[in-house]
Amino acid sequence: MKAVVYERYGRPDVLRVEDVPTPTPAAGQVLVEVAATSINLSDWECLRGSPFYARLGGLRAPARPTLGSDIAGRVEAVGTGVTRFQPGDEVYGDNLRLKGGFAQYAVAHESALGLKPAELTLAEASAIPQAGAIALQGTAGAANGHRVLINGGGGGSGSFAIQLAKALGAHVTGVDNGGKLEFMRSLGADEVIDYRRDDFTRDHAPYDLILDLVAHRSVFAYHRALARGGRYRCVGGSVPALLSVLTIGAAAGLVTGRRLGVLAVKEGPRYFEPLTEMCVAGNVSIHIDRTFGLDEVPQALAYVGEGHALGKVVVTSR
Repeated sequence: MKAVVYERYGRPDVLRVEDVPTPTPAAGQVLVEVAATSINLSDWECLRGSPFYARLGGLRAPARPTLGSDIAGRVEAVGTGVTRFQPGDEVYGDNLRLKGGFAQYAVAHESALGLKPAELTLAEASAIPQAGAIALQGTAGAANGHRVLINGGGGGSGSFAIQLAKALGAHVTGVDNGGKLEFMRSLGADEVIDYRRDDFTRDHAPYDLILDLVAHRSVFAYHRALARGGRYRCVGGSVPALLSVLTIGAAAGLVTGRRLGVLAVKEGPRYFEPLTEMCVAGNVSIHIDRTFGLDEVPQALAYVGEGHALGKVVVTSR
């Protein structure tokens, strides 16, 4: 089978397409003929090996030779003990532990996958798992009248989060680069901010909830941006920013009532299928900006990693 592989951390030019053996599913695993794999910022981080936590499991070299976790496709074979799926089933899920989505076939744990609804294409289904779980958990607690800010609102998780917060009745502000402002408005954002020109922690605060998908600022700036009783949650970002949120931010929250923390995202179908149901019902839209082939994975990763993508980007292997 064809797969996009890499042996060292670096820029997209370290990736290459090779013929490799088709994997065999072990006990509790499923072999999936991959039709589509959506790109997440976690793929970009694991390619670069930065921030440092992206090297967990492989400090000097990648732990897995093939990236891509959000997969959708058809079951080709199942390992012993698998009871939920059989060959021919269309499935999708976040295969974060094993990755391997940028290939024609990938093995995944049975527990990572769900049955794809007939109403969605395989490409659409691949866009949901990781980004959907982050958006659902990151916007939990938003309510009518709350002021909610989504930093990184024009990307995959952010595009879902804006729609979810609006559906909960919140006044939503989306933050991203200037090329994504109109896109965030189209998702329902009440206000949009170009982070290159404006500081949301000074001129537009306070907020009842901040979901930060690109944490790089001082913890004191985030604290300043919260209303009393407000909550800040970050997913990813620089190591110094995350450490300061976990330590200084947590301590400050005990004193001031402004809670700051890192969102520990829970994985698995039960955490992304509620969003899938909303998409099927037409209450939330899936925005696929561009589709790339396997031989275009380097360009696709650069497009996402450099901040150009509006919503999701999908790689197809057919």
